[in-house]
Amino acid sequence: MPSWHAYLSGDWEEALRLAEELRPDLEQEYREDAARGIRTRWTKVVELPMTPFIQWAFHPLRVRAQSGEDMRVVEAEKVARFERDAPLPEVVTLGTDVMYEVLYTDNGEHTGAIRTEDRSTIARCRRLMADLHEMGEDFESFYQREVAHLEPPRGQ
Repeated sequence: MPSWHAYLSGDWEEALRLAEELRPDLEQEYREDAARGIRTRWTKVVELPMTPFIQWAFHPLRVRAQSGEDMRVVEAEKVARFERDAPLPEVVTLGTDVMYEVLYTDNGEHTGAIRTEDRSTIARCRRLMADLHEMGEDFESFYQREVAHLEPPRGQ
C-alpha cells in the first residue's frame, strides 16, 4: 500500500494524501456492494495509547469508514475476558460458509490465512464479531476523540 510506504519513509503528509486517494474507488465499491445487498462490517480492537502504526492505520481506515464501510472501534480492555488464553485472532467471514484467520509475523507482516469451512465454528465467530461490533464505538467519534489531535509520529 503506497500510504504505508510513505509512512515508513517518514513522509506523514504523503501517507495521508495517498490514503485519501483511495476514496473515489472505495465509494464506488461500497455503492456497488450495497446495490448487490452486500454489507461489510469491520470492528477494530485498539489498545491505548496507540502505537505509531495504529495511528497511521486509522487514517486509511477513516477513508474507508467515510466511504461506506460500517466500522466500529472497541477498546482492548472490553475484550480482555475473551483473551484469557490468547489474543483474539483477526478473522474474515464470507457469508456463513467460509472464514479466514489472518496470520501475521511477530513484526506485523501479513503471512497468509487459514481457511475454515466448519459452519459451527463460523457461526460462533460471527456471533462474537456481531457482539463486539455492537459494543463498539462509532469509528468517527473514536477517531475525533483519540486520533485527530495527535501529532504525526516520529521515527518510523
